[in-house]
Amino acid sequence: MDAHGIQIPPLALVWRTALFLAIGGLGGYAASLIRLPMPWMLGSLFVSAVMVLAVRPRVLEAYTFPPPLRTFFIALIGVMIGTQVTPELWDMAGDLGLSFLCLIFFVIAAHAGNYQIFRRVGGMDPATAFYSGTPGGLIESIVTGEAAGADIRILTVQQFLRIIVVITTLPLALSLWVGEPVGSAAGILSPNASEPVGPLAIGMIVMIAVAGMALGGPLRLPAARLTGPLLLAGGLTVTGVLHTHLPGWLIAAAQCVIGVSLGLRFHGVKLELLRRSLGLSLLSVSYMLVLGGAIAMLLHVVTGIPFLHLLISYAPGGVAEMSVIALSLAANPALVSLHHVIRILLTVVEMPLAARVTGITARK
Repeated sequence: MDAHGIQIPPLALVWRTALFLAIGGLGGYAASLIRLPMPWMLGSLFVSAVMVLAVRPRVLEAYTFPPPLRTFFIALIGVMIGTQVTPELWDMAGDLGLSFLCLIFFVIAAHAGNYQIFRRVGGMDPATAFYSGTPGGLIESIVTGEAAGADIRILTVQQFLRIIVVITTLPLALSLWVGEPVGSAAGILSPNASEPVGPLAIGMIVMIAVAGMALGGPLRLPAARLTGPLLLAGGLTVTGVLHTHLPGWLIAAAQCVIGVSLGLRFHGVKLELLRRSLGLSLLSVSYMLVLGGAIAMLLHVVTGIPFLHLLISYAPGGVAEMSVIALSLAANPALVSLHHVIRILLTVVEMPLAARVTGITARK
């Protein structure tokens, strides 16, 4: 059923979803041939966005990408990250406290700077600029912003563009910076991804994903669909109960599902709004990446944690998307995911406090 209450027959929903995933898969395959970073996510995202913005096929009418399918693959990514939790992460614990303190500064400075960009450059009203500028907590920002009187159309587009611009530009920029393809652009999906995985191991991965999602909700974990499976798989891996990994084809499928679901969200967005929002998003993301990069460089000097790992940890994308980037670029996925979960928690706490200070609160 779409937002207007139009019911799509189950069979039609299945074949439309299969069609869009097939088209996204072709885009991912083409991107892999030209050695783009994260090809299966970026390629599928690109062709899906072009399809809804330029082609606008009739099969998109009353269609919404099935949330349970995206949720399931996000849970698989959580399991994938959990299977790579290593004792080395615990060895970093002393240094991570400083990094988490820096995250507090990052959230406050990123939100304040974004507010000025959207207010001064974008000409948005205070509520729309405030909630468009949060460096995380996409759903919380949209819900709270609507209650505060923000323009929900602009706010939604701006928040989605934040994630999409980060996951599109960061891998490309890192490849250019290094001077050669990195991560998945160099044929690397994740450690051990090329090793075969039997049906029994696949079944265990699926069960852990489902069980982790079931635990994440009641525990009220941030990004519970990812962190629940991550914590469960991480605990089983550290204790020696679980010894497995996700095969490359399943990792590529997860990237494709996330890419298609993001690309289809542009359905119904006017090109003029998209052009204006994209320009503001590029400015906002550039500011946050420079801010995060400066903090990452300082922390690298002080703690010795690799700069690349820290940079991805401070890049303001979604938890699931940034975790995939960490895997794709051979960074420490558990370290990166932990930082992004804490960033979202800090943003959710900072948002109402800052709104109270600035007077941008929910309407009575």
